[in-house]
Amino acid sequence: MGPTSGGKTTIAEHLLGHLRADGWPCMHFDGDEVRNFFGEDLGFKVSDRLRVVGTLAHLASKTSDAGVNVIVSALTASEETRRLVLDTVNKLIIVYVRCSIETCQARDPKGLYARARNGEIDTLIGVNSEYVPPENPDLVIDTEELSPADAVEAIIDHLRQSGWTGPDRG
Repeated sequence: MGPTSGGKTTIAEHLLGHLRADGWPCMHFDGDEVRNFFGEDLGFKVSDRLRVVGTLAHLASKTSDAGVNVIVSALTASEETRRLVLDTVNKLIIVYVRCSIETCQARDPKGLYARARNGEIDTLIGVNSEYVPPENPDLVIDTEELSPADAVEAIIDHLRQSGWTGPDRG
């Protein structure tokens, strides 16, 4: 979890590639993909954001129960959505992708921050409302200091230290 343009999806995709190359059965679910699946009927109200996160948590839980490791990249900006994730997914490591809003605005690959500053968007967290970092993540990745490759290595190290094991080699 982390702010828009913080690097969540980039890190998740790099992590997915690394884990799969090492033989781990793994899936990646992204908040933007779920939002796109629901189409224009889904906006950015609190209830809409909760629906996206609820869908991601449900998919992650079912996929994990089937024996596949799951990576989820999503904003997850409120305590309500974070609680939903914690209540839904059993085996979970929370990674907070920390990045200042100023750096996120400078990256802005989708032009969302520019549109929010121009008044075209009034629901962008970080501009129209504050992004409140999670209180107790298992791991913090600072994307202003770490490259995607370094972030993946930090996550892999954390997984190993937490007792996660890779696929059976026997």
